[in-house]
Amino acid sequence: MAMVEVSIVPVGTDSPSVSQYVALALKVLQAEKDLKYELTAMGTILEGDLGRLLTVVRKMHQSVLDTGVKRVVTTVKIDERRDKVSSITGKVASVKEKLGNQ
Repeated sequence: MAMVEVSIVPVGTDSPSVSQYVALALKVLQAEKDLKYELTAMGTILEGDLGRLLTVVRKMHQSVLDTGVKRVVTTVKIDERRDKVSSITGKVASVKEKLGNQ
């Protein structure tokens, strides 16, 4: 199982706000069944099969380009563990445990 963090930023829009484009990309995620994700203030974290996640990231990127924006910068970070099962909530819980907050 893999985790992917994606940040999609349109360049050259009429406004410095990008939330309308983030919402559009999130609609792509909402259309995907059984795909776990978490929206954060600086990006979106997805969890699942790496091939499927990369396909969805491409769809998200394309959805912003389809608005007529001339340039979109998409940043992707991939975390894929093969020695044990990993998840979004598991990673957070592990850090909280070490902090003594659990």
